Amino acid sequence: MRPQRIAVVALALAAAVVTACNKAAVSSTSPTSPTATTTTTTPSTTPTTTTPTTPGTSAVSTQTMFSKFSGAGVSVSFDGTTATIRTSDTPDHKSPYWGTSSPNYEAPHSGMQVNPHWIATQNLTFTITTAPTTAASTSDTPMGPIGISVNGVVFFNQYAAGRQPLTSEIVSFDRYNGHPSPSNQYHYHFEPLSITASSRSRLIGVLLDGFPVYGPIDSDGSSPTNLDSCNGHAAATADFPSGIYHYHTTTGVPYISGCFKGASGTVR
Repeated sequence: MRPQRIAVVALALAAAVVTACNKAAVSSTSPTSPTATTTTTTPSTTPTTTTPTTPGTSAVSTQTMFSKFSGAGVSVSFDGTTATIRTSDTPDHKSPYWGTSSPNYEAPHSGMQVNPHWIATQNLTFTITTAPTTAASTSDTPMGPIGISVNGVVFFNQYAAGRQPLTSEIVSFDRYNGHPSPSNQYHYHFEPLSITASSRSRLIGVLLDGFPVYGPIDSDGSSPTNLDSCNGHAAATADFPSGIYHYHTTTGVPYISGCFKGASGTVR
């Protein structure tokens, strides 16, 4: 056999081995979707987290993340790659908006201008993917809930009613950065200080597109400088050491997120 032909055959055999290895690697990292719905904040099986070539650009299982969602009015269940979160939207901390008859009431902090609304129990259901992927283009966040925090309180975007700047409403935030809407729906527009008190780099919640939200600090202790227009970036976190696209709270607009990086789920 001629030397040239031997070289070609050798290369073909090597390519076949590489292809087979690649197929095996993909198979071994694919998360196993649950076949039955669970009704606990801890998944019945711990899925394997896949490692995308570029963090955040392909599906990464976030199911184990939802074990951190807890509270008297919060429950999480799973069906395949979908998480259903039900919440009463009542904060687990004190606020003037509880009213003076509540044991959770506290007096307004200095300079606070209490709005005329109150904290009232809600009945909200979020349906969110546990395998988020970045979309070809971003989409605008709606008025009302855009995500949910780990304590069950909803996130709102960077606007006041009529999509006006939040400037006039900020003075009505309690000391944990929350306040109720005219429908008595308590929510955060800013970093929820009761959650980040333990760590400003910790997971604080998830948006409707399934991507997680963190405090203003990266897991390495630095302040992220490469956030995109949605207020996020792809990087490693304590929960996703192989990397994932995620949002960060900031002190400037859009505060939590200015748009969805992935396809939005629903809330009703």
